[in-house]
Amino acid sequence: MMADEEEEAKHVLQKLQELVNQLYSFRDSYFETHSVEDAGRKQQDVQGEMEKTVQQMEEMLGSVQGEAQALMLKGKALNVTPEYSPEAEVLLSKAVKLEPELVEAWNQLGEVYWKKGDVAAAHTCFSGALTHCKNKVSLQNLSMVLRQLQTDSADEHSRHVMDSVRQAKLAVQMDVLDGRSWYILGNAYLSLYFNTGQNPKISQQALSAYAQAEKVDRKASSNPDLHLNRATLHKYEESYGEALEGFSQAAALDPAWPEPRQREQQLLEFLTRLTSLLESKGKTKPKKLQSMLGSLRPAHLGPCGDGRYQSASGQKLTLERKPLSALQPGVNSGAVVLGKVVFSLTSEEKVPLFRWSLLCSDGV
Repeated sequence: MMADEEEEAKHVLQKLQELVNQLYSFRDSYFETHSVEDAGRKQQDVQGEMEKTVQQMEEMLGSVQGEAQALMLKGKALNVTPEYSPEAEVLLSKAVKLEPELVEAWNQLGEVYWKKGDVAAAHTCFSGALTHCKNKVSLQNLSMVLRQLQTDSADEHSRHVMDSVRQAKLAVQMDVLDGRSWYILGNAYLSLYFNTGQNPKISQQALSAYAQAEKVDRKASSNPDLHLNRATLHKYEESYGEALEGFSQAAALDPAWPEPRQREQQLLEFLTRLTSLLESKGKTKPKKLQSMLGSLRPAHLGPCGDGRYQSASGQKLTLERKPLSALQPGVNSGAVVLGKVVFSLTSEEKVPLFRWSLLCSDGV
């Protein structure tokens, strides 16, 4: 290729890159130029912008039509929407065959396979990209795809979740100002939270990661998935007001997505039932309640009844019996309560909410 032709090709590729950058900026910064009321139009607007961009690209491809970089850029433009694009798969597959070291093409092809539902192929693409060059996008995507891989056992899934957290941490370390990395780390902690018995410490790590995502990247506040996932954590941590607010915001940002509204409605129904049972003390008759209270004995406290307790590890604790009315929000070290369970309530979900009501010996 002559020097002039090389310069022209370089110029064309630069213009193509600018067009694709503008397209993705339009998608990612949509709510910086549009109100939340326009959320229902977002996907349609992005689709229209993508079609316009691809048409402009085709008009200037010329001599670079078959180059790996040009194929990658056109495939990336077609891949801007949430839907799987067969044409994008063809273009990106050609790009990686022509230039196996083109990491961005591997990342885009992995996303195409993911949208197609081929999680294993997506995992191969992201892992392969990292063998060529360590980069935050491959680490981000690998963190997400690891949690969706089919496994033969619960232990294998647990290992994938832990690996997902590690990959997300590596992505954050590469660029602490990347909001997407923080958001994906939050999601990894969310999976770990449900995979390790809902440890409150892990919940706080997830919430901190989501907060950091919003702090370093204002676009993160327009991510409906972030609001839905954070609301889910708030729900299981019994911060119901924050949970309802999060579900509502997620629904507003993506009106075509039914899940946020469904989750919000499920929680409202659960809280309505819970409130009704609390007000009626489990619909238990007063005479039955008095009988339950009258049957309470210190012996029912078992090994905690004599004011001392020794754990399996040998740790010795001094205990003080207290009524529910004397307890403070949070941890009440050394307190022991004597009471009867009046009712229990379970939500109908994959990971159910389980709440119960205790009637204390002082009648509260």
